[in-house]
Amino acid sequence: MNIKITGTGSYIPTEIERNEDFIDHHFFNGNGVEIAHPTHIIIDKFKKITGIEERRYAENNQNTSDLAYYAAQKAIEDAKIDPETLDYIIVAHNFGDVDKNSSQSDTIPSLAARVKHKLKIKNPYCVAYDLLFGCPGWIEGVVQAQSYLKCEMAKKCLVIGAETLSRVIDEHDRDSMIYSDGAGATVLETTSDPGGILATISASYTVEESNFLFFGKTYNYQRNDDNKYIKMHGRKIYEFALKHVPLAMKACLDKTNIQITDVKKILIHQANEKMDEAIVKRFYGLFNQEVPESIMPMSIQKLGNSSVATVPTLYDLILNHQIEDQSINKGDILLFASVGAGMNINAFLYQH
Repeated sequence: MNIKITGTGSYIPTEIERNEDFIDHHFFNGNGVEIAHPTHIIIDKFKKITGIEERRYAENNQNTSDLAYYAAQKAIEDAKIDPETLDYIIVAHNFGDVDKNSSQSDTIPSLAARVKHKLKIKNPYCVAYDLLFGCPGWIEGVVQAQSYLKCEMAKKCLVIGAETLSRVIDEHDRDSMIYSDGAGATVLETTSDPGGILATISASYTVEESNFLFFGKTYNYQRNDDNKYIKMHGRKIYEFALKHVPLAMKACLDKTNIQITDVKKILIHQANEKMDEAIVKRFYGLFNQEVPESIMPMSIQKLGNSSVATVPTLYDLILNHQIEDQSINKGDILLFASVGAGMNINAFLYQH
């Protein structure tokens, strides 16, 4: 028996926040000093580095668990299964439900429990739990689901990545322009069909790297604001990712007899366009290969960085022909990979 993704779904919020919408923001450095450059210069430089032109924000009355539910509905429908037959619902996120009018994270009950409730699943043996693993959370959920399926603890699993990062950003931090909202979901099953998950790998680096992403106060020290917001040491993350992610991708591939020339697509976490390009280039360099054209589909330009949601939404959008000049065909070998808070890295090799 093989373990395959039999259904996908995504929810892309309708509210568009364009780069020019940040023009009236006052940005500060981490030391509380306002950046001297005009805002349009800051935005132009941001676009050149990240590739982001716009991003999506959830509507005021929506929360992370709502987005997760919308994506889950579509994945279940695509898989053509009865939701009562699900054995596990795993929801990867980082901040829980954060109401638009409150900075407090709400994780009781778990987001997975909320999704199960919204799906009206009565089966008590459908186990619902949350997964905190930074941006690689959805991939880690797939890794865990594969383990349940492989050892026959489950026959069907629903894995969701959902986030509303727009609720935890500091408007005075340039990095706030990176983040967005969204949700992607997948149903995994054991099947006699060929292909499926071929290899997985996960790693956590926590000696010097654990605080590269963290929660901190606003960079505008003049504000009386005790709230905390998502923060990152961008340069350190960039250097870490370039050093470790290609090696993890290679280690995953090396677990199989698949050659790098057999890989048709690399679906990598949409964190930063230049960083992703550098990671893939270094990965191919490990095999003394040039990067093939169209190997790395991108959604970050229009959707921004929605953390755990970027990879499953990208996969779903490609399958539904919503990414220009990109397609996935039956039998294609795909390499999924991600990096994020922890610092965590993971990947899995998959035959569609």
